[in-house]
Amino acid sequence: MSAATTSAAGRLTDAELKAQEKAARKAEKARQKRIAADEAAERKRSAKAGFANVNNPRRSTLLTVLCAVFAVYCLFPFVYLLINATKTQADFTSTFGLGFGKTFALFDNIATVFSYQDGIFARWLFNTILYVVVGAGGATLLAIMGGYALAKFRFPGRKAVFVVIIGAISVPGIALAVPQFLLFAKLGLTNTPWAMIIPSLISPFGLYLMWIFSEQAVPQELLEAARWIEYLKPTGQIVTNTQQMEPMPVIAGLAKYPEDLVDKMRAKGIKVDAMDCLALADQAGSSKAVNMVLMGRLSHYFPNIPAEAWQASLEANVPAKVLELNKVAFALGQKG
Repeated sequence: MSAATTSAAGRLTDAELKAQEKAARKAEKARQKRIAADEAAERKRSAKAGFANVNNPRRSTLLTVLCAVFAVYCLFPFVYLLINATKTQADFTSTFGLGFGKTFALFDNIATVFSYQDGIFARWLFNTILYVVVGAGGATLLAIMGGYALAKFRFPGRKAVFVVIIGAISVPGIALAVPQFLLFAKLGLTNTPWAMIIPSLISPFGLYLMWIFSEQAVPQELLEAARWIEYLKPTGQIVTNTQQMEPMPVIAGLAKYPEDLVDKMRAKGIKVDAMDCLALADQAGSSKAVNMVLMGRLSHYFPNIPAEAWQASLEANVPAKVLELNKVAFALGQKG
């Protein structure tokens, strides 16, 4: 097929595509120069005003000294405890607090602690580990699952759940101490590990944090395309990005990301057009143009819509400063 035929069919010719790519690269270089100039001006202004940031680091002797003093203040009790744990009772009372004694008695002291009152300290240590592992671990697990579900599934009452979570965060824990005690007393759970574990499993802030993280970090692309194929018409077409970003259950090790999703969908007779949109977006000049690459590929399946209409839509909806870049991304996606 000739270049003229390609252009008449509503597609960009290779020459036009190269011209747009060249224009996009030129616009990107100009943008980078403007950014560099703005950053230089900001560093100069910050240095003059006495402020500092990541791009404008500024050493401060006073701040360094204060941080060093604070570090010593925090570490001193641990160092003191470690040194004195190696002393006998006589050395503890007769030697300097930050100096070792005449006899190294660390292991004897540990044996004495764990044999005290028939090993009561061992029981306390076990309880601490139990509360940390089951309580904190369970709270993290529930927050991950709940946050992912609230971020990715739409259901009636979702906004009400959000309001309840925000309200729960605003309630101080001490205000719930007496009601919780009365409730556990009614259930016969006082003086049991469950009275410590159950409250620690509930973490409204953790749930909210995982909700926000899942909302912004988990993509709605390849995984979502596979999840909703049952709603696709027999003659339907899937256009998807092959980029894979692991959702929270996968990151937490609770699940595995499905392998060979594209091949599995095709094996079921589903028409799948999968392409690496991220690589094409980078080629266009910015990874943020991934969705525009997808839009360009989608336009390939609407031959009745002329190229001029797509271009006019881009010009009407895309900011002028990134228009050329998005046009290149659109053309790359359309070409595939």
